[in-house]
Amino acid sequence: MSQNSHRASEKTKWLKQKALELGFVSVGVSKAEELTDEAPRLERWLTEGMHGEMKYMQGHFDKRLDPRKLVPGTKSVVSLLFNYHNPDANTREGEYKISQYALGTDYHFVLKRKLKELLKMMKEEWGDLDGRVFVDSAPVLERVWAAKSGLGWIGKNSLLLSKKMGSYFFTAEMMLDIEFEYDVPVADHCGSCTSCIDACPTGAIIQPYVVDGSKCISYFTIELKGEIPEPMAGKFDEWIFGCDVCQEVCPWNRHSSPTKESEFEPPNGLLKMTKSDWVDLTEEVFRDYFKSSPVMRAGFEGLKRNIKFLGK
Repeated sequence: MSQNSHRASEKTKWLKQKALELGFVSVGVSKAEELTDEAPRLERWLTEGMHGEMKYMQGHFDKRLDPRKLVPGTKSVVSLLFNYHNPDANTREGEYKISQYALGTDYHFVLKRKLKELLKMMKEEWGDLDGRVFVDSAPVLERVWAAKSGLGWIGKNSLLLSKKMGSYFFTAEMMLDIEFEYDVPVADHCGSCTSCIDACPTGAIIQPYVVDGSKCISYFTIELKGEIPEPMAGKFDEWIFGCDVCQEVCPWNRHSSPTKESEFEPPNGLLKMTKSDWVDLTEEVFRDYFKSSPVMRAGFEGLKRNIKFLGK
């Protein structure tokens, strides 16, 4: 092993250890390069309108495919996973449901704070380096980079899957101007399973590995700003914000363990809300429960729209 390779290997070990100490559950590193295989897939997805009204997905096509165009000087992309699983969520039959990821403090805040701390530690340890951190907030193909870094494979529901942890985790990235020892992808372990495809309430998984975002319950309850189309009535399976169905039925999520992050715990009383409580929801109660939650993306009026639609 050359001196440079040894140095890269030592830095990689140090980085992964510090990330685990900050609460991340898995870390992988890839060489920064153009994702040429993703260009036709992304182009088809956009051309066929599977992004619906998410116009931001159309922008920065080149930057999505090449991190060096997003952050000039980037040599490595670090992918990190953070567990958010709450096994106590959405277990009451017949009650309205909120996706697990949105029950606690907004992950953007929690993870970005941890990433900035990690970047600070790296600079203190290695001296001058340049980099940026991302948490679902820039034109970055997070799941592609995580798969490329060996953290799992992209499943038939388009989510990143791990044999050890399932899929209840957030994905974050660091783009850095230094080199590491790079990881390699793992095999696809979906096999002949079609549980997610069969269970999707709106048929949004139109074929294995292709999700029509414009048909997804998460799209309708979070991203769509107008009225929900009437043909969707009766298909939401009680989800008023987001949807976890394709994760709930995935066999690999049998291996999911509860999150250890206290900031992702739901506020007292939230998991005990009944349908009548949701129907009578006031803006004051909404803000008390969700002032620091991803549910703020839909807003009070958006959530009330969803609740009203499910009541039809």
